[in-house]
Amino acid sequence: MIIYPAIDLRGGKVVRLKEGDPTRITSYSDDPAGTARRWLTMGAKWLHVVNLDGAFGDGDDANQIALISILKTTKEFGAHVQFGGGLRSLDSIEKTLNLGVSRVVLGTIAVEQPDVTVSALKKFGAEKIAVGIDARDGIVRVRGWQSDGGISAQDLALQMQTLGLRTVIFTDIRRDGLGSGLNIPSTRQLADVSGLEVIASGGVNTLDDVLAAKIAGLSGVIVGRALYEGTIDLKAAINGL
Repeated sequence: MIIYPAIDLRGGKVVRLKEGDPTRITSYSDDPAGTARRWLTMGAKWLHVVNLDGAFGDGDDANQIALISILKTTKEFGAHVQFGGGLRSLDSIEKTLNLGVSRVVLGTIAVEQPDVTVSALKKFGAEKIAVGIDARDGIVRVRGWQSDGGISAQDLALQMQTLGLRTVIFTDIRRDGLGSGLNIPSTRQLADVSGLEVIASGGVNTLDDVLAAKIAGLSGVIVGRALYEGTIDLKAAINGL
């Protein structure tokens, strides 16, 4: 199982939101590349980077610069970046992959334009494409979690599986950024129903949450606020797997 330290970008700064609410924001660093180096030095092999401005439909020049700086740092360590937020065309997916991102995460576009997801899978391969399934009470949310996607998490996962997708990131929005623990039952059920590799996200607080994801047979876990606030030691977590 892979641990993905999360680097959420807003205005070029490293931040975390609570339940995806842009008004409930905590800023942790003005140095995204330095943050990346911190997690990579502790042994991270992948970073999960999110362009929150892109997800909310805002301008993201500062985040583009931040991403490039993170990618340069990651390359030094021979590690990888998984990146999402605001990727809503085949062209933007291609440009992002060309920057050196190892895997893009599609969210809104997977719901609203599944044909683009199909084209991306055919053009770049399933190893380069993941879909973020962000749900509140089992129903998918889109456009920075601000809108109802009109489909259940399980139905979307099944739809993506039929398109040839292999990897999804499942976030229980009600738990995200709150440190209340992962929703393991719903995440495991999504994996069982769809047959997809599922990366768990939302609510990780302690090492027990990471171990619970491993015991559940999930392919990865994204850790954000717990790293920034010190309730999980990344090096210890990686060594403990």
